[in-house]
Amino acid sequence: MRRLAAVLLLALLPSLALAVEPAVVDPGRTMLAVEGRDRGAPRPIALTLGLSRAVPHRVALIDGPPRLVVDLLETRVPAATAADPSQPLALRWGPAPTGGARAILTLPGPMEVDIARMNAAPAALSIRLVPVTADRFAPRTDPLTVLHGLPKPAATGQGRAGTALADGRIRVVLDPGHGGIDPGAQVGGISEAAVMLGFAHELSAALRAKGIEVVQTREDDRFIPLERRTTIARAQGADLFISLHADALPAGEAAGATIYVWDPQSNDRAARQLALLHDRSDLLAAMDLSNTDEDVSRALIDLARIDTQPRSQDAARHMVARMNAGGIAMHRVPVRGAAFSVLKSPDIPSLLVELGFLTDPGDRTNLFDPDWRARFAGAVADGVASWAADEADRSVAAGARP
Repeated sequence: MRRLAAVLLLALLPSLALAVEPAVVDPGRTMLAVEGRDRGAPRPIALTLGLSRAVPHRVALIDGPPRLVVDLLETRVPAATAADPSQPLALRWGPAPTGGARAILTLPGPMEVDIARMNAAPAALSIRLVPVTADRFAPRTDPLTVLHGLPKPAATGQGRAGTALADGRIRVVLDPGHGGIDPGAQVGGISEAAVMLGFAHELSAALRAKGIEVVQTREDDRFIPLERRTTIARAQGADLFISLHADALPAGEAAGATIYVWDPQSNDRAARQLALLHDRSDLLAAMDLSNTDEDVSRALIDLARIDTQPRSQDAARHMVARMNAGGIAMHRVPVRGAAFSVLKSPDIPSLLVELGFLTDPGDRTNLFDPDWRARFAGAVADGVASWAADEADRSVAAGARP
């Protein structure tokens, strides 16, 4: 009842968000081209949308017929122009249901997104599509939902975020960073994506040995968008989400393991972006916010984070304690805050673990030392197990209160 009262009270407060001048699509820097020579076979398509400033965006493929849908938030809808019948490809513009502008491009056949990148200076969204066979075409399975501006909701059920499985175990979703077209940090022939995938398999085995159920966001070298990684965690009912990385920084600037949690200083901005970029019913497990206004959405997100943020920090502290006990060298500030996209989930305790930095010779040696990796995986698994035990104790204590 107290939580409901808090939500209702916050919903009555006036919005403090400042109006943002909409971005404008620049026709002179907007280009659509088919790559290569026409030999009768499908060819890659390059699309560049010039903008007056960088904006949040969303890209989706749908079928019936194959189409590319691009939403540019905080963007004014361009003035309508007459279609050129001599051009095989043409963009259709209209308002996006969640605000901003929407562009739809009908494709010549099944394709996949090879690149989708927002450049800041000069501001432009660059998208490259490549032809694929029909069996590899992976459009959204909910085309009507996409066309109405609502991303596909993640399924939830028993074992959803914040609850234990029926047999008392917890479920951890491991996220090996990067993959596919995004190799992450690279030093020589070493890629962060490959190193983290290998370590994720080792950590999965260590967690399962502790009786912890594990799901990985990727099992091979494939690209998974950031939004999809957190959606996988929510769909799987994760009790804890751990993203694994080994970045590169200029020599001497960083060394040792580091654990990141969401930076609360970025909380308000992240809540606004989440409400715009994601399906609101996908933001909080078992809560349908699809018809809720912005103030109420932000209030519910903040309330969820009030619970999950301390739990994320507790999980980080448990891991640090186990790493110290195992002699794992850590950064001088082992737990830090950051506004990484994979830490945004307001309803799932989330951590980003930097095993070390590929640019540091000592860290690089550790990352390829089987004994060090085994000790690191063991320390993380021990930390997760002790955190889960504390979570269970708190749940029992809370249930015993009158």
